[in-house]
Amino acid sequence: MWNRENNMTLDIKPVYTGGCQCGAVRFRVDGAMGSPSICHCRMCQKAFGNFYAPLVSVSKAKLEWTRNEPKRFRSSNHVQRGFCPECGTPLTYEAPDGIALAIGAFDAPEEIEPTIQWGIEKQLPYVPKLASLPGYVTERDPESIEFVRTMVSYQHPDHDTESWPQQQG
Repeated sequence: MWNRENNMTLDIKPVYTGGCQCGAVRFRVDGAMGSPSICHCRMCQKAFGNFYAPLVSVSKAKLEWTRNEPKRFRSSNHVQRGFCPECGTPLTYEAPDGIALAIGAFDAPEEIEPTIQWGIEKQLPYVPKLASLPGYVTERDPESIEFVRTMVSYQHPDHDTESWPQQQG
C-alpha cells in the first residue's frame, strides 16, 4: 500500500511486537509502519556493530514501550540511538522526523523485508558478495555439534511474556 508521501507502508498486520535480547525492554507497534530499509552509513555501522543497520520507521504508527525504555546515546547533533541498558541490543534511530526501530528486534523480523538502501556511498565493498558465500547449517558442523547441543539460551523468546527473566525454581 502507498501512503500520501508515496512511501511504501507495512500495514498487513495491525500489531507488531519486539524487544531486546535479554527481555528488559519490550515494545508494541500499532498501525502502518514506513518503508523498511537498511542504512550503510558509518554511524549506523558503528551503532549496530554490523555491516549496516536494518530499520523501519514507526513515525506514523503508535509505538508503546511495554517493558522499560531504551537508554539513549546522542550520536550526532540530529540523532540519538536507543539501546537496552542491560544487554546493549540496538533498538532505535531517533531523528527530528521520527523514530525507526531495528528490524531484528521485532518478534517476527521475517515479515519486515527491506525495500530500500540508504548511505550506499559507505557500503562496505564485500556486502554485495555476502549472499554468494558458502552457507552451512550450524547443527551439522561436526566441530560445533557438542557446543551447540549443550547450549542453553537465556535470550528472551520472540513473544511477549508477563515477566522476564523467568524465575529460577
